This record gives sequence, C-alpha cells and structure tokens, in this order.
Amino acid sequence: MDAGCPRLPDTVLFEIFLYLDHVDVLSVGLVCQQWRAVARDEFLWKELFYRYYRVSRDVPRHPGAVSWYDEFQRLYDTIPCVEVQALKEHNDQVLHLSFSHSGCLFASCSKDCTVKIWSNELDISLQHSSNMRPYNWSYTQFSQFNSDDSLLLVSGVFVGPHNSSSGEIAVISMENFTLLSRVRNKPYDVFGCWLNETNLISGNLHRIGRITSCSVLWLNNAFQGIESENVNVVKRLFKIQNLNASTIRTVMVADCSRYDSPDLLLDYEEQLAASSTCPVFDLGSDSEEEGAKPKPPPEPAVQELPDAGGVPAEHGLQQLFDGIMEGHVRPAMTETELETKVAELFVRNRTKPPEPNLLPTDSNSKTKYLIFTTGCLTYSPHQIGIKRILPHQMTTAGPVLGEERRSDEFFDSLDHVIDIHGHIIGMGLSPDHRYLYVNSRAWPRDCVISDPMQPPPIAEEIDLHVFDLKTMKEVKRALRAHRAYTPNEECFFIFLDVSRDFVASGAEDRHGYIWDRHYNICLAKLQHDNVVNSVAFSPVEQELLLTASDDTTIKVWRSPRAMRIRQARRPRPRKLLFSWLLNQKS
Repeated sequence: MDAGCPRLPDTVLFEIFLYLDHVDVLSVGLVCQQWRAVARDEFLWKELFYRYYRVSRDVPRHPGAVSWYDEFQRLYDTIPCVEVQALKEHNDQVLHLSFSHSGCLFASCSKDCTVKIWSNELDISLQHSSNMRPYNWSYTQFSQFNSDDSLLLVSGVFVGPHNSSSGEIAVISMENFTLLSRVRNKPYDVFGCWLNETNLISGNLHRIGRITSCSVLWLNNAFQGIESENVNVVKRLFKIQNLNASTIRTVMVADCSRYDSPDLLLDYEEQLAASSTCPVFDLGSDSEEEGAKPKPPPEPAVQELPDAGGVPAEHGLQQLFDGIMEGHVRPAMTETELETKVAELFVRNRTKPPEPNLLPTDSNSKTKYLIFTTGCLTYSPHQIGIKRILPHQMTTAGPVLGEERRSDEFFDSLDHVIDIHGHIIGMGLSPDHRYLYVNSRAWPRDCVISDPMQPPPIAEEIDLHVFDLKTMKEVKRALRAHRAYTPNEECFFIFLDVSRDFVASGAEDRHGYIWDRHYNICLAKLQHDNVVNSVAFSPVEQELLLTASDDTTIKVWRSPRAMRIRQARRPRPRKLLFSWLLNQKS
C-alpha cells in the first residue's frame, strides 16, 4: 500500500469488501491496488458506515468529520477498548474513580476504606494511599478534585455510636496529602461536591415524622481548621421538605456559563440553526421506526403542591383536624396517608417560592444549578431536583442560616423537577455541563404506588436518559445495552462518565459500556470478572478510560490509535559501544 494512503488493518478491509453487497468477493485481492480509489469513494464509505454500525440513514454525518471514511476510522480507531493495564492495589471492591482536571492524577475509592491517588503517566503508578479507618469510616465511596486540583473531596460511610452509620466528607491537600477538614454528611449517599475552589456542599437529614423529613444542604469552607474564628466556615444553602420517605441524595453542581457554546449539540434542528454561525457538533435525529419508538416522556414540569381549592393552608390544616375529630374524614385514610396530607398542608404556605426565570438567558451568567436525586411517592429516588444557586450564595460569608427570610418561609422550594418514572442509579454531566445523563431502571408502565415503603419492581434493563439543562427537556432516545439485577432495597449507584464524543457506564453484568453521543450507538463492551461500579474518561484524552469493579481491580483502556502512538514513543534501547566496535572489527 502507498505510504500516503489512509491506514486501516487488512482484516478490516477484508470485512469491508465482504460486507458490501455490490462488491464482488474476487475484488478483495485487489485491495492494495484499488485502495486509493476506494478511500476516495464517499458513496461506498457512507453505505458501509450506515450498514456496519447499524445507524439509521436519518442520522446525518458528524459535522466535525471531513469524510465518511474519517468517521468510520474515528469509530473504529479511537474507542478506548484495548486493555493495557490492570491495577490491583485495592484489596476489596473498587467503588468510584475520578480524574483531576489536568488529567495528571486520578483517585479511587474502595470498600477497603482507602482512597488512593494515582499518577497518570506512560504507565500508571500509585502515588499515595490514605486509610480512613482511624476516623471510624467503614469505606470510601466517592471523590472529586476541586477546580484547580489542589484539593480532593473524599466521601465515605462513617460508623457512629451504637454502630449507627452516616456519611462524612474529608478534604485532602494534594500538596502534601494531609487531611485538612472533615464534615458530617447525612445520608451518606448525598456524596457531596465542590461548588467552587474552596467551598463544598454537604447534607443533613432531620426526621419530622415516620415518612416525613427535612433535608438541609450546607455550604462548607474546606479550610475549617485554618480560617479565622471571626469568619464563617459553614452556611445553610437550602432547606427542603421530603415526603413519603424520600430524601435528597447525589448532589452535583452544573455551571451554566457554557450553555450557548457546548462541545456537542444533541438536537439536530438546533444544530442546523446554529451551523451557519459557528461550528458545532450534532447528535442527529432518532433512528428507530415510528412503531418501535417508546412513548415520549412527560414534559418536565416545576413541582407543584396539591391544590386545595383556594383554601389557605392554615384553614385547610384546621379543617382536616376538625374533620378527623368529628369523624368526617374517610375511615380508609391510613396513618401514612394522614401524615403525608398534614405535611403537604403545612408546607404550602411555609415554603419560599421558586426563583423566577430558571432558564439562563445570559451566556456569561455566573449562575449554577444544584442537581440532586429526590422523590415524592416513595423512598427510591425517582426524580431529579434542580435548584438555582445565585452568585451571592456561593460564599460562606454572611449569617450561618443563610439569607434572611420571612418567618412563614420555613422551607425552600425546588425550581424544577424532572420525573424519571423509575429508580435512578447514576448521573453524570457532559464536560460543557449542558447535558445531564441519567442511569435509571424503569417502573412498570401505569403502576400505582399505594405504600411509599413498597416501591414498584424495577426493570433489569438500564435506561440511559439525556436531558438538556438549557431547555429542561429530554433529548434523544434513551440508550440501552447494560443491565442490573439487584431489587429495589439492594439497588446501588452505578457511576457513568461523559466525554466530548462518548458516554460510558458500568453495569451489573460484569461489563463497562461505551456509546457514541452523536449516533446513539453502543460501540464497546469492556470485560471484568464482577460488577463494574464506575468509569472515568481522562478529561484531556478521551481515548483513555478507566473502569472499576467489585473484582477489586481498576482496568486501563486505550484506543487502538493511542496504542500505536504510545508504542512509537517508547524509547528504544541503545546498542552498547563495544558491540559497535566488534562489528567494526569484523
């Protein structure tokens, strides 16, 4: 083959020519001679692409691609599907992975109660390990680097008095790996997250009744032991009521500043409208036939409290109590239903109204969204709550209990609620924070929940939904391929990650999965010996992916293209001088 020709392995070329109906098998022997002409044949490569990758012809070519050959090469050659290293320093299940923003380091959390810091060089090596057992931790479960990679947030399960379990967050300095501060975090699956370089968000839970509670989200300064005693190191952000045994969990922060210039636009019509003004990427349109499409999800809506016919909450609560005393309330109302009804009536006029105009209008806006899982029907997380964080709320300065509020504004309301109609088991943001990817296991269609402590059964198939945080609407068809088997009461979080072009997720079927964000197709399955709990793309090199598993290993995956580049860069051993002299003499 000519050195200037595009490169694909001969085995792939053989598949190509056999796959296309209009290419004769006898022409396979002429591959080398005809390759230059074939490489320029856009019709052939377009036909091959749609049929080989089983992409609907309604989906256009990636706008960033120069040719159909380049697109075939990208999906074949740049997927991190080649295992290059297995890290076995953990001695129990590995639960979570997180990269630093520079891509030079990553952290791993495990049931062995350590958080390990790894150096991402030519060969990955362990740089530091912190054991959290001396602080009464049971295990570490989540980590996140702050924006300048100087601090690491580590979340874990804390064992308190009488073996009660709660959560705790530790902040570790990346300069010398010292522990700077510890913050209580309840429930433990709030996880916690950074709001900015020096402030992190934690949670607390207060029980009000058997199935009614209140979640308080706190803003904490990372340097609590260092700041002056005259400066606040903690401030209450929000106080939110929980109904029917639900709680706030899995908090994360989305930055709205890049919504008008995303790395990849997923809505085809929006991409077409923007293509005349700026180069953007497009995910294309849905590819299934109309009859095979699932029903569109309900339009995401702002959560509203039940209407009481215009009766003020105080009067409604009094009427309810009078009805109970006089025997007018229907006898079928259970204790659980009564508690929920009282809580709804109480909260109606005791909640601060939502912020007006939730959707960002200024591309330079400093507004951020606090995103978390929640619910209103049962304890299993089935809704995504969104609360806008305004610039003046992003510091611990000011009163500890937050901004002033009227005495009757006891709770904060959510600005937006997205109902998933299933058990949420994972969430991840695209690098530009425009899109939210959600792993969920669906409930049966039209199911009715009569007891909040008995949620509906959940599907084994995991649906990967995509929501546009600029419009608050679901985009694209939910992705499927991965599976989970545990029931509601044993269901656990499976972390996913999103790069510029790909999205990856773990699964309980002993595989990690990679999809293309543009074409909505599954590209690779990555083998482990047990459940895959977490995946992580390098933020600077999406052809590098890590997977963490219950089999105690972390696997490192690179693309075929990256492997060729790495092998070419490896230094070759120099010949010894005396060998050269011997050759000269001979």
